[in-house]
Amino acid sequence: MFHVIRPEGSAHLNRPHVIVHRMKLYSDEITTVDGIPVTTPERTWLDMAEMLTVDELVAMGDSCVRVPRAAFDDRDMPLCSLADLQRMIDRHKGKRGLRRAKEAIKLIRVGSDSPQETLLRLAMVRAGLPEPELNVPIIGDDGLRHHEPDLSYRKYRIGIEYEGEQHGDEGQIVRDITRSESYEALGWTEVRISKRHMLNDAKLAVAKVRTALLQAGWRMAR
Repeated sequence: MFHVIRPEGSAHLNRPHVIVHRMKLYSDEITTVDGIPVTTPERTWLDMAEMLTVDELVAMGDSCVRVPRAAFDDRDMPLCSLADLQRMIDRHKGKRGLRRAKEAIKLIRVGSDSPQETLLRLAMVRAGLPEPELNVPIIGDDGLRHHEPDLSYRKYRIGIEYEGEQHGDEGQIVRDITRSESYEALGWTEVRISKRHMLNDAKLAVAKVRTALLQAGWRMAR
């Protein structure tokens, strides 16, 4: 199914498998991909606010503002900035989904590498845990830069790693073991989270992180 935006007042369009939306569309909200005109990432994000949940919209926003990594990406700039997303909200007053977009943009952060990392962060914060940093390198006591946990608490020397399906690959297993050994050598605690921990509103994941924080000396504010 394709979603097409037609400017207000334009001729009717009736095509199979095409959903037509009539709304205001500015020229700087259009770009081209393989010669096909499409809405920009920031405009697409705002349009999706009509259909996605707040958490899904945050995950999409995190992906939009994410800084690409040379080892994994064929681009060196984010798809858009947080300011670009805010500009869409400010420009399209009264648009459907706007309230959801306003709620989501407060929760979008630069640094998340996957939707799972975003959902884990949101679950942790909503459970009353401190907000973690995202993909920040560990700096050892020797001043050397080490690996970057998916989420971390430098104050408590805790790194949280989300294990996706690729972590069952033999080569990845070896790298994960090496990473765990590095955590131990640096005096950090590694918390490993998998898909099963994310079920039931990520209660198991939150419990694992909370336990690690309490063991490291964190106490929930009363």
